[in-house]
Amino acid sequence: MPPAIAAAAGSDDARGLAEGPLVPAAVLVPFVLGPAPGVLLTKRNAHLSSHAGQVSFPGGRIDAADASPEAAALREAQEEIGLDPARVEVLGRLGDYITGTGYSITPVLGLLPVGVGMDGLDLRPSPDEVEAVFLLPLAVLLDPEAPRRRRAEYRGRWREFWVWPHPEHDIWGATAAILVHLATVLRGE
Repeated sequence: MPPAIAAAAGSDDARGLAEGPLVPAAVLVPFVLGPAPGVLLTKRNAHLSSHAGQVSFPGGRIDAADASPEAAALREAQEEIGLDPARVEVLGRLGDYITGTGYSITPVLGLLPVGVGMDGLDLRPSPDEVEAVFLLPLAVLLDPEAPRRRRAEYRGRWREFWVWPHPEHDIWGATAAILVHLATVLRGE
């Protein structure tokens, strides 16, 4: 089986995935438990210099001024989509993920106000960074048959990666790998 594009830190797939020192980053994995429950995702603007047009969780590099990965994830979510940190109940972390682009990502789980849907969150996506904010429905996340494995050549090697179904967006790479891990945790596997 070819190596992955993004992998859990410490796994065999993570070994040799990125060259050089890793950049610490944190993402917020926000659960929306409103009328249409799901996990909130963003689509990055196509003009960005890195990860342009890709689906991601709100988040980014951990700055020296950030007290923790949680602080970084909440700060980045506020900057990117206008999510008020006071509206997020931090639930914990998933294990770190290493990407082929040189990041070590800490996924921070967050619960948004129960009963409030996307419209009630008063999100204001930054036009410089975010093209769209949308949900991956909870039913899709919990369906073990939903994610699929794909292959592509990356840096001269064939790599495997996860892809999640969505009618409007391609969800793959580190975001998809984190979603697969989250789904297995939620299903108790």
